Amino acid sequence: MTAIQTAKTALSSQSFALEIRRLCLTESKRANVGHIGSALSIAELVAVLYWQILNIPSTRDPERDRFILSKGHAVLALYAALHLKGFMSRETLATFCEDNSALGGHPEIGVDGIDFATGSLGMGLSFGTGAALAAKRAGANRRAFVLVSDAELNEGSLWESALFAGHHQLSNLVAIVDQNGQQALGYTKEILDTDSVEQKFKAFNWRTHVVDGHDCDQLEKILKELDYKSGQPHAIIAKTTFGKGVSFMENQIQWHYLPMNDAQFEQAMKEIEC
Repeated sequence: MTAIQTAKTALSSQSFALEIRRLCLTESKRANVGHIGSALSIAELVAVLYWQILNIPSTRDPERDRFILSKGHAVLALYAALHLKGFMSRETLATFCEDNSALGGHPEIGVDGIDFATGSLGMGLSFGTGAALAAKRAGANRRAFVLVSDAELNEGSLWESALFAGHHQLSNLVAIVDQNGQQALGYTKEILDTDSVEQKFKAFNWRTHVVDGHDCDQLEKILKELDYKSGQPHAIIAKTTFGKGVSFMENQIQWHYLPMNDAQFEQAMKEIEC
């Protein structure tokens, strides 16, 4: 049992996000893997969802909300949240990216708390749309939340799902766009400019909200006030910083892939505490 699990009444989403960052840095260093900046940019988004919004009494409850991490390369943030919620042991988390571990570099079926395998960018919203439609047709109250990257907006499959969800008024579907402005090989504006993403979702019959993706209070307020019962699906455009909290990673393309050396790890851990 972690300290974060024994002090639930006093814990804030911001504290939860800090714990996610600590675990992301610690486990990526141990495993000597990259995709660190991508995980750090979504720490608050994942924290608010798992601490304040998602209704998951257990990972096997058929009426649980569904969460799909479409930007699967940031999975370490999700694994950290599953651990902090008590769905994954610390010992299991420490097998991330080891040989024969179930915890790979993208979400995989078979891990408790993972409902959909992702990694092929642009597919997660299709899964979420299907989950939301199934809930509507079953008369169930469960919701589907999909966290996508702004780079995924390059994919036509995402927009097919968006058009379908808007047409069918899937009010129980929420797409959260991690708009950190960069992707594997460059800055998003240079590859395919998606700054007008809010207008695009509106044109596809979605309700939209633009938020600071690192402001937990703002995120909580908006997500709690959404109408999940009727009307349009919801698009949350979250303005984030790639590598948030670590100065030498912020907005730097190379930290999409690079692992840290010892000195970098020590500096990163000091900086997130500030």
